[in-house]
Amino acid sequence: MLAALVVSLRGELADAVAELARARERIAELEGRLRKTSRNSSRPPSGDGLAKPPPRSRSLRKKSGRKPGGQDGHRGQTLAPVARPDREERHEPACCGRCGAGLAGGVVTAVERRQVFDLPPVQVRVTEHQLIERECGCGHRTRAAAPEGAGAPVQYGPRVAAVIVYLYIGQFLSRKRTAQALAELFGIPLSPGTVAGITARAAGKLNGFLERVRDNITASDVAGFDETGFRVAGRLHWVHCARTGRHTLLMVHPRRGAQAMEAIGILPSFAGVAVHDAWAPYDAYGTAGHQLCCAHALRELQAVADSSPRADGAGPPRPPGRSPGCRRWSTRRSHRARTLWTRPRWRCRFTATAPRPCWGHARLRPAPAS
Repeated sequence: MLAALVVSLRGELADAVAELARARERIAELEGRLRKTSRNSSRPPSGDGLAKPPPRSRSLRKKSGRKPGGQDGHRGQTLAPVARPDREERHEPACCGRCGAGLAGGVVTAVERRQVFDLPPVQVRVTEHQLIERECGCGHRTRAAAPEGAGAPVQYGPRVAAVIVYLYIGQFLSRKRTAQALAELFGIPLSPGTVAGITARAAGKLNGFLERVRDNITASDVAGFDETGFRVAGRLHWVHCARTGRHTLLMVHPRRGAQAMEAIGILPSFAGVAVHDAWAPYDAYGTAGHQLCCAHALRELQAVADSSPRADGAGPPRPPGRSPGCRRWSTRRSHRARTLWTRPRWRCRFTATAPRPCWGHARLRPAPAS
């Protein structure tokens, strides 16, 4: 009877130890979630709340040891004088700087040149197109055709439209501030509605251009892909981006995943290296190579460093269960095993007896005692 009691207590003890291990693992996972910030995860900076660190400490860049400013071998650019200026102004001395005598008719001994680069006074020019109508001997009247860009009695010309699109789209000014800039710089009274209308008409003329950009990105060797939330009429939409060093294509779509990727029309036929944040729908496109965005890789490594002990023994204590960073690395980001710079994934238990810890924790794991 005593032996049966011992066996029973051993079984209960084993169950309690296993339950305690699971509880510790869960606690470590929850603590890891609390430690996640925009610095060591894909969490947006707006989610950091009032506990966000100062802007300087969020940067992952380290000091390079170089002096500030241009480095040796850097080809600088400076304002250089031109050989033929647009206008020349001569400035004569009024009198002698020593005796005060007049210098009219004196010999010119030197000329010092100083050039000022400036903009001419900007003023809107109004061109009136008069469409002449004449009557033929047969009694029929014929009116001249209006030139391109003069389709209404009064409208803004292509240069004004180009400045509006540049400020509103290229420099990310609001419609109100774009209209204010045109009024203050050029004396052109605009309303925010006019800015929106001109931009919409300009966008309607980009069909051929968008197809060319899409084809160039599809044919490139490396392209970056990303998506971010965006509100449209109070509902959540997603801005999808595909870009190279020369081209950027943006599209707003109500869905984030494969439907939007099919609609933008690049990944289905893309055969280069796709750089992205390891969002799962990207894995469906097997014709492309996949690489994790370097910024996300740095955040993942920062998460491993934040949840791991340092070599000097300082830093947060080692969790007894799976590290949150390793769990996310091994289970949520499946395509990383196919990248060129990662090793085959496995579950990292991050314990003293784990036979195969993850590659990040393997370097931080203390050597066994001799």
